[in-house]
Amino acid sequence: METVGNWYWMVDEMEEAGHIPLLTNAGRAKAMMGQINKTDKLDAKGSALLLRNGTLPSIWIPPGELPDQRELPRMRMMLVRIRTMLKNRIHATLSKYAIEIDEVCDVFGVSGRRLLAERIRELPPQNRHSVEKQLELLDDVEEQIKESERQVKAVVRETPAIQFLMTLPDVGMILAIVIAMEVGDVARFPGPDRLASYAGTVPRVKASGRRIFLGRVRPDVNRYLKWAYIEVADTVVLFLKR
Repeated sequence: METVGNWYWMVDEMEEAGHIPLLTNAGRAKAMMGQINKTDKLDAKGSALLLRNGTLPSIWIPPGELPDQRELPRMRMMLVRIRTMLKNRIHATLSKYAIEIDEVCDVFGVSGRRLLAERIRELPPQNRHSVEKQLELLDDVEEQIKESERQVKAVVRETPAIQFLMTLPDVGMILAIVIAMEVGDVARFPGPDRLASYAGTVPRVKASGRRIFLGRVRPDVNRYLKWAYIEVADTVVLFLKR
């Protein structure tokens, strides 16, 4: 079965029927088939051939309740992105009209919000209305983030892997849960280099003779795990700069 967006229910049905599903990396399988044309018949024949000779590129299927529980921290990530987008829009509006609030480090903290409420009066009417509505939405999103965190902590069991991850610098409960759930069984990776590649933290390499070029990371990585690692790295860098 190819990596289509609705594979979850199909895997559940196949496992319930007593079968062992194999989730195929469609992009890699296509490259290994070496076919120029693409039809369902050619894809099925090529996949069957790869399966027969033991080279079918299959993807790890999370066991048990893990696929369902993964949705909780992933939803929180989505909410955090929305929060960041709202904050960036508000900052951009203030910048358009040269409004600076230097008295506080965080404009969206308790003291910052009081100053912000005063300074947005300097904006033109429609811009002020827009910022006010975005602040209301930001408050709603903040509450949703807190609720999602409470749900994560209530549902996800604190495993030894999560406890170990929390001993790392700037890795709290939520990030530890994200990393642990996205990595799954770490033994499935032959080595740390494979895990780093899976997380999208290594660049592409093009080498010829003595010339080595490092490019952008591959797009087919676990973007949730990549986000978690970047969050940790950003926090460590900010701490070192202080």
